[in-house]
Amino acid sequence: MPSRPRRLLAEFLGTVLLAAVVVGSGIAAQSLSPGQVGLELAENAIATALGLAVIILVLSPISGAHLNPVISLLDSLLGRRPWIDTLTYIPMQVIGCIAGTVLANLMFGHAAVTVSTTERSSASHLLGEIVATAGLVLVVFLLARQGLERFAPIAVGAYIGAAYFFTSSTSFANPAITIGRIFTNSFTGIAPSGVAGFIGAQLVGGAIGYALVRLLTTKPSTATTEGPST
Repeated sequence: MPSRPRRLLAEFLGTVLLAAVVVGSGIAAQSLSPGQVGLELAENAIATALGLAVIILVLSPISGAHLNPVISLLDSLLGRRPWIDTLTYIPMQVIGCIAGTVLANLMFGHAAVTVSTTERSSASHLLGEIVATAGLVLVVFLLARQGLERFAPIAVGAYIGAAYFFTSSTSFANPAITIGRIFTNSFTGIAPSGVAGFIGAQLVGGAIGYALVRLLTTKPSTATTEGPST
C-alpha cells in the first residue's frame, strides 16, 4: 500500500480535479449555451461523468479515490479501511474541493472566490440528495463487496452523470464538493444557506445506503481499492 502522505496527496489532487471538472464545465456550459438550461445541465453532466471516471481510474490504486467524506466514513464503518485514513482523508477532500473551485473560477477569468447565490434548500432538493447519496453508496460498496472494483470508474461516473438528471438536486452526493461549490456564483454553485441541509441529507442518504449494503451482502470486506463521487 502507498504511504499515507502519498494517499493524502492523491485525495487532495483528486478532489481538486473533481471540483475543477464540475465547476469548470458548468461555467463553460453557461458561456457556450446561454439561457439553455437543459443543454447546460447536459454539458455539465457529461463532463463530470467522464472526468470522474478518469480520476477514479488513475488514483484508485493509490488512495482508493474516495474523493468524498461519506465514502471514507462508510469504508471505515464497514471495516474496510483504518479510521486514521478517514480522519486524514476528509480534510484533504474538503480543502481540495475548495482549491479546485477557485482554480475553475480563475481558468475562466472569474474572481478567485465568488459566493454563490443559488438557493437549493427546498424539501425536494434535500430528498434528491438523500436519494443521490444512497444510490452512490450502493454502487460503490456493492461492487466492492462482490469483487467488481474494476468496474467502479465507469459505474460511478455513469451513475453520477445520470443522477444529474433524475434527482432534483443534480446530485452533489458529497459533503466536500458541496462546501467547495459555495465559492462559485455560477451554474454549479450553492448558496451557503443550503449547505448544512445538503450535508445532513447526504449523511442520511449515506446511512440508508450503508444499511442496504449490509442487508444485501454478507461477504466480509477487504481494503477498498475503488470508490468516490461529486
